[in-house]
Order: sequence, then C-alpha cells, then structure tokens
Amino acid sequence: MEEYLSDEYFWYTISFLMFVGVLWKYALPVIINLLDARIAQIIKNLEEAENLRIEAQEILAQYQRKHRDALEESQKIIDAAKENARQYKENALADLEAAMKLREEQLIARLERMEQSAIGEIQNYAAELSMQAARKIIEDKLDKKTNAKLVEDAINGIEQNVH
Repeated sequence: MEEYLSDEYFWYTISFLMFVGVLWKYALPVIINLLDARIAQIIKNLEEAENLRIEAQEILAQYQRKHRDALEESQKIIDAAKENARQYKENALADLEAAMKLREEQLIARLERMEQSAIGEIQNYAAELSMQAARKIIEDKLDKKTNAKLVEDAINGIEQNVH
C-alpha cells in the first residue's frame, strides 16, 4: 500500500476524484439549475414564439378578410357606378328623344303656320287680282252715269247699315 501512497498517479487520481466529488456536490446543482433556467427560458421563448405565430396568423386572417371585404366593396362600388352610368345613359337618351320630339313638333307647327301664311297670302293675292279684274271689267263696261248711281246707292246703303 505504501507503493500507492508514494505513487504520483495515485494522488492525481485521488485529487481528481475529490475534485469531481466537490464539483458533483457543489457545482453540479448550480450547473443543473443554470441549465434548467436556460431550458425554461428556451421553453418560454418557444411558447412566446408560438403565441406570436398564432397572433400573426390571426392578424393575417384579419387582413385577408379586410382585403376580401375591400375587394367586395370595390366591386359593389364598380357595379353601382355601372348602374348609375346605365341610368344616366337611359335618362340622357330619354331626354334626347323628348327634345327631338319637341323640336319635331315645333317644326311641324312652324310648317303649318308657314303653310297657313302662304295660303293667306295666296288668298289675299287672289282677292286682289279678282278685285283688279272686277274693277277693270266694271271700268270697261260702266259709264260715268251708272258709276255715279252705284256710288250713291252704296253711300245710302252704308247709312242704313250703320243705323
């Protein structure tokens, strides 16, 4: 046994075992606590990351719903604008048709007035021609004595017709 006590390697082994024992007794619980704390921190970080991932998915779903709603709203606006344009076009066509009909009626009325005016002018001209022809015939066929008698009878007839 003395051989062992004088051997350096024996004492190195004993010192190493004592060192390991002291580490085992005092350092191992600290190391285990540090590792447990690190594991707990990692688990906490993983849980937080999972929560953030879920929250991000919820936010993404919300934005996708908002995007879909915005697309639907924009489609409704486009459809309403198309409907308004269609109604405006129909109203414009109806207004144009009414204006054209009114203009046509005005032109027809104007043509009728022009026709009546032309008929009146023709009748006046015909009456004037008739009177000139009658005057010419009367001048040619009547003498002065007969003319004076006719004028006197006409004057007497006016007095009787007036009273």
